[in-house]
Amino acid sequence: MSTTSTTATRRVAPPAAADSPMLVGGRWTPGALDRWLDVSNPATGEVVGRTPRADETDVRHAVAAAAAAFPAWRATVPAERARVLGAIADDVEAAAEPMARLLSTETGNAIRPQTRPEIASAVALLRYFAGTVGEHKGETVPLGGGLLNYTLREPLGVVGAIIPWNAPVQLAAVKIAMALSTGNTMVLKTAEDAPLAVLELSRHCARHLPPGVLNVVTGLGEEAGAALLRSDGIAKVSFTGSTRVGRLAMAEAARRILPVSLELGGKSPAIVFPDADEDDVAAGVVAGMRFTRNGQSCTAGSRLLVHESIFDSFLDRVRTRVEALVVGDPLAEATDMGTLVNRTQFDKVVDYVEGGQRDGAEIVTGGLPDPAGPLGQGLYHLPTLMRGVDPSWRIAREEIFGPVLVAIPWTEEQEAIEMANDSHFGLAAYVWTHDIGKALRTAHALEAGWVQVNRGTGQLPGMSYGGVKQSGIGREFSLEGALEGFTSRKTITVDTGV
Repeated sequence: MSTTSTTATRRVAPPAAADSPMLVGGRWTPGALDRWLDVSNPATGEVVGRTPRADETDVRHAVAAAAAAFPAWRATVPAERARVLGAIADDVEAAAEPMARLLSTETGNAIRPQTRPEIASAVALLRYFAGTVGEHKGETVPLGGGLLNYTLREPLGVVGAIIPWNAPVQLAAVKIAMALSTGNTMVLKTAEDAPLAVLELSRHCARHLPPGVLNVVTGLGEEAGAALLRSDGIAKVSFTGSTRVGRLAMAEAARRILPVSLELGGKSPAIVFPDADEDDVAAGVVAGMRFTRNGQSCTAGSRLLVHESIFDSFLDRVRTRVEALVVGDPLAEATDMGTLVNRTQFDKVVDYVEGGQRDGAEIVTGGLPDPAGPLGQGLYHLPTLMRGVDPSWRIAREEIFGPVLVAIPWTEEQEAIEMANDSHFGLAAYVWTHDIGKALRTAHALEAGWVQVNRGTGQLPGMSYGGVKQSGIGREFSLEGALEGFTSRKTITVDTGV
């Protein structure tokens, strides 16, 4: 099989291992039982830190602390909430480089193309939501007859938030910023595989926030995460992760009729029209596949739908771009793509690729690295391009969450749209063409919460981001997402003639 560039990169020393306690009620704690979980570097297998294995007691304490802090934080004037978020952003920006190194060490994501930009995104999100605090406005409704009718936006209370490991600092920042800017308090459950950089973020938050406004618990999803979802003290569930776990979160919220926001999985299509057989479009497709995050992204454009007239030539362009990616040490500056996050995810990706081959798919480039080579000891999987794929196969329908791009040809525009929409996912989609009519017609027809035309990069503060179908409920990254998801609307009607 063809292989991607695996240029050996100089091993860069990761941060030293250390214990990182949880933040509960303004205090750093090892948890009620003082049990710890190792955090490993997926590139080397070395233990780089330990975090507490929280249980239901720890979660109960965190929720109680958030509930106790809520009345005062809710009453804090908007300008002060904005000032605090801005101060946190300044601190994170000043500590960006060590945070990025720590994030690369625990996730396997490459520092230059991925974790530095992720820290910068977290800073931008904190500043954006600091700037929106003054826009939490209600409306007046002219009912006539001496009636004054107006609405208020009020915080919900304690937000229970759970994040995954693929972009933990960015996702923690957006949830913290949306919840706190709107006057809520929060209990955040980190991903067990990538808690360290989020705990660093929480340290910067704790320097500026009153105790209990933000609480961060670590541990296993089936223990600490499940306990948080079951807690009667939370007023809102904000979850980012797999569709499977999202169903469980929604079921727990339904038991108490809680509002939920869910950002779940995706199998996003990238439609390439005949006029887009160009090198820069191939580069955009590769960027949209999120290879720099090892393909571990819900918005990865992992279904490449290419018009049959350019199918072979465009795949050659994509193959050239994929094979130019340097796979290696996540902390090395030359690296474009690091490792998968853990053994479970690695084995899952391998199983999908092998299953696709058994079904009849061909690997154009990629696969596993040489086990005797420099990448043989880490959880490395080369960026992989596959063709000869039927749209009904698992690799074309299920979220692999790894660096695997499947290419499928199409003939008619409507066929491409129907193929793209033939999925229970609906998070993101990509359209590549210079014909603005085709671009807008296709974008409007696609069943996705976010469609990009001639662009393959990530979310920006202020855009409304979220999915449809089984890719989720609610929106993030925007003022409207914060207001709709983290506040309730109260209507007040006054008879002014009394």
